[in-house]
Amino acid sequence: MKHLFPTTTIGFLLAIVVLANLPGITGCASIVPPTGGDRDSLPPLLLSVTPPDSSKNFEGKRINFTFNEFVQIDNPLANLLITPTPKTNPNVEAKLRTVSVIIRDTLEPNTTYTFDFGDAIRDINESNILRNFTYIFSTGPSLDSLSFSGRIIIAETGKTDSTLLIFLYRSLDDSAVVKERPRYITRVDNNGNFLFRNLPPGRFAIYGIKDDGGQKRYLSRTQIFAFADTPVVVQPNPTPVTLYAFVARDTSAPAAPATPIKSTGVKGIATDKRLRLETSLQNEQLDLLDSFHFYFRPAPFKFFDTSKLRLTDEKYTPLTNYSFVKDTSGKQVTLFYPWTENTAFNLIIDKDFAEDTAGRKLLRNDTLNFRTKKEKEYGLVRLRFPNLDLTKSPVLLFIQNDKVVRSHVFTNKEFYAKIFQPGEYELRLLFDENKNGEWDTGEFFGNRRQPEKVMPISRKITVKANWDNEVDITLPNPP
Repeated sequence: MKHLFPTTTIGFLLAIVVLANLPGITGCASIVPPTGGDRDSLPPLLLSVTPPDSSKNFEGKRINFTFNEFVQIDNPLANLLITPTPKTNPNVEAKLRTVSVIIRDTLEPNTTYTFDFGDAIRDINESNILRNFTYIFSTGPSLDSLSFSGRIIIAETGKTDSTLLIFLYRSLDDSAVVKERPRYITRVDNNGNFLFRNLPPGRFAIYGIKDDGGQKRYLSRTQIFAFADTPVVVQPNPTPVTLYAFVARDTSAPAAPATPIKSTGVKGIATDKRLRLETSLQNEQLDLLDSFHFYFRPAPFKFFDTSKLRLTDEKYTPLTNYSFVKDTSGKQVTLFYPWTENTAFNLIIDKDFAEDTAGRKLLRNDTLNFRTKKEKEYGLVRLRFPNLDLTKSPVLLFIQNDKVVRSHVFTNKEFYAKIFQPGEYELRLLFDENKNGEWDTGEFFGNRRQPEKVMPISRKITVKANWDNEVDITLPNPP
């Protein structure tokens, strides 16, 4: 009989010797712990719920949801939407793999309730969120089955905001949105769309609200708010509604004067002991698309003597065709002159030309030397809109950093500018109902008025210096 064990053992030892002498193989083994595998990216999976979803004749006070892994609850007061809205919020708690909802409110008879958990439920290890998780039941023998949908748009920008909530009220009184909680609530998706499910038939007042405080009411004019002019009717095959949200204008105080994006100070005079004065010059250059501005900060001027300011050419020859205009705030003075490109100027400033309300003046005379920019530092822009509807009083808005930096009232279907500031611009169309050239917000209380509408244009433009920037833009259907 052959004995295989010694031969196998010898072969195994020879293999170890050969491996140990291969390049890159050390003679000592190192113990490597097992890798953790791929990161868990799956949300918790619901295994069971008691009572079952879509239960009828519901009479309980506790609902238990069991999942396939340990779960946690994140901010249930903000995430959990219950409709009809309860007077007393339920207790929501998580333990191991179970989420429990303990109802503390008296349930209404023959009513369908919906629990929308939002982003509240997530697993413990990786915080994977269980999204679009809802639970419904009825205290009567049937479930309400009607639905109602729509869209909400930020009127000033034409964009959407997924943090808004949509409210339905049985009461059609305007004061209800201030005094009462809504009957039904739903969320808005990233495209501004919303959908109510499991509704009863009826007429409702509908509102959109930015509810950062969680009060479920319209409590401040600083809240983003939207309303429909007429009640919506929930019935089979209802007509969707579009809401336009706005922030009401604050009438309690006058608007603060605009401040420049960039400014440069008059040299040697920007300390607390002397008059603080800034100008709109940038790197000692004057923008051909702007005027020469003085800014007094923080205190406004008490007096301003234009005779103590002299504008000259490069050779200090006095110029005459200029003027100064003071604004009503006392913090800005504008120097007007028919500026020409690439031209040097001097502004001679007498130390007694101005004094602010704190009694500060310049300590000495000063001279500002500056030059206007060259036309080739700008771009030519021609934008054509072949299907633009001029009957809607359109105004073209150029946007940078979400601010309007230039606007144009159309008289034909083209925008043309020989000199235009280089840069990237977002475009919007304002439909200017009152023809004042600017966007007007809405008003809910008193004189009800919807905000003017703005349509974003999907195509951005990049204006290049010393370049003819010509673009044809076909518009989608306006709102």
